[in-house]
Amino acid sequence: MEAGILYIVATPIGNLEDITLRAIRILKEVDLIAAEDTRHTLKLLNHLQISKPLISYHRHNEDAKSDILIQKLEEGKSIALVSDAGTPGICDPGEKIIKKCIDLNIRIIPIPGASAMINSLICSGMDTKEFTFLGFLPLNKKLRKRKLEEIQKSNKTIIIYEAPHKIESTLKDLKQILDSNRKITLAREITKIHEEFIRGNIDELLQNIDNLKGEMVLIIDGCQEINNEKKWDTISLEEHYLFYENQGFDKKDIIKKIAKDKNMTKNEIYQKFI
Repeated sequence: MEAGILYIVATPIGNLEDITLRAIRILKEVDLIAAEDTRHTLKLLNHLQISKPLISYHRHNEDAKSDILIQKLEEGKSIALVSDAGTPGICDPGEKIIKKCIDLNIRIIPIPGASAMINSLICSGMDTKEFTFLGFLPLNKKLRKRKLEEIQKSNKTIIIYEAPHKIESTLKDLKQILDSNRKITLAREITKIHEEFIRGNIDELLQNIDNLKGEMVLIIDGCQEINNEKKWDTISLEEHYLFYENQGFDKKDIIKKIAKDKNMTKNEIYQKFI
């Protein structure tokens, strides 16, 4: 018996009009829909006038439910995997069943659609040629510090997700490590009635986050040192020093960096500051 197909189906992140014609057809044709929250997905299916068997598939039951889904796929059943909103597998359940299907040579077909991070990025005004998606920052202090350092040094646009009740603490953490002029866009409620983009530096964002609600995406500009290919010979030593000081480097490291940027010895730079 030929195995069935696992369809990875993107669903709207807010506006129900964003469902694709192909996604609707697949949801009508499959034998079973695996949903992150069956109650949430049922609302979408009722809106689309689709009636299909549903099975719960979320973070806390992925291991057990993946085996059940694999069994049904091997029996020839076709399955659509959906999350509450957006594309499954992107900060949502999906990775485990997808990897198991690959190991067993079961066909996987993506059904493209809405993605909060991509739509936030394209409206951010930031560089879209290269970017890094970090998902949600870790809660563990050691891992969080490591990610924050990665953001500080990256020359690529950074995208992170954040919950509304944590946005202030995350912005304050970023304030500790980012250059005060580093540009950030906060995108919230993408595709919904209260969709909003707040653009500015870290201090400006902190002044505009009171009582904000909804799903949030932070788009952070890459490190200007590399991104703008700063011409060090066009700025003063004091400005050069301040640039690195704002990024949290100590005096010793700053002098070392300036010496490298200007192709001079550390002692030459040190003497100029005396």
